[in-house]
Amino acid sequence: MSLETEAAFRQLTQQLTTIYDESESANIAGWVIEAVTGYRRSAWLAQPGAMLNPEQQQQLEAYSRSLMTQRPVQYVLGECYFLDMKLFVDERVLIPRPETEELADWIIKEWNEKPGVTAVDIGAGSGCLALALKKHLDSATVYAADLSEGALAVAGHNAGALGLSLEWLQADILQRESWDQWPGTDIIVSNPPYITLPEQESMAAHVLDYEPHLALFVTDHDPLQFYKAIAAFAALKLRPGGSVFLELHMDHAEATRQYYEALGWHTVLRKDMQGRERMLHARWRSGEGNPEAFTS
Repeated sequence: MSLETEAAFRQLTQQLTTIYDESESANIAGWVIEAVTGYRRSAWLAQPGAMLNPEQQQQLEAYSRSLMTQRPVQYVLGECYFLDMKLFVDERVLIPRPETEELADWIIKEWNEKPGVTAVDIGAGSGCLALALKKHLDSATVYAADLSEGALAVAGHNAGALGLSLEWLQADILQRESWDQWPGTDIIVSNPPYITLPEQESMAAHVLDYEPHLALFVTDHDPLQFYKAIAAFAALKLRPGGSVFLELHMDHAEATRQYYEALGWHTVLRKDMQGRERMLHARWRSGEGNPEAFTS
């Protein structure tokens, strides 16, 4: 028996309230109905009595079963939105968050009047940051670097779908011996792993069970592990006048800032829209970089 579109939305919302709060359940259900019907929510709400066809209802049922396992809706649908881009995502990459959009916007506003820069995204995942910089910075050369072959495949798919050309590096920033293959750069950006293993106990199942642990967790008990490696890398590879932009764990934001300050960086912490300190911008205090360390 076919369902009216609005009834299907209400039914899925009700199902999801066993997992999510009412507002998030409605948001997810609306997104799914839009994907199934191909119409925005405002369109099908304006057509009371509109019915799902058998194929749409079958697709909705498949999506609903997957959602009820707490699989994130972005993986269920195979899509998410980042700034003005529609991206493909699956379990090989983290789902881009709103605060990462805020970081991308910060970088673009700082650098949009400087054409021809080079940028390196460390731990590129879906490619969201690298692609945003490539799209919005004039004539930029952007490197997407990740240890995961699967993540680079997802980022490559997104680059192709968007008609954007990135440079690719499969490498581990923690392995200093690999740094020779990395370019000198004007911008270093990263949303690196920063969660310690003991924190797993307090994590939501839809994150812990589905998102890639390689992109979530540090490999020792130091939540600053990757930030320290990026600081050392930047001392070698950042060009004079360049910038480092980092997404942070809100509980370790001040510790990260202090670490960079102690090494001779001028830092700015920025809060996200939720009022949490989640982003860091670092430049050498001289404003001219660290030319003694710069090697390429």
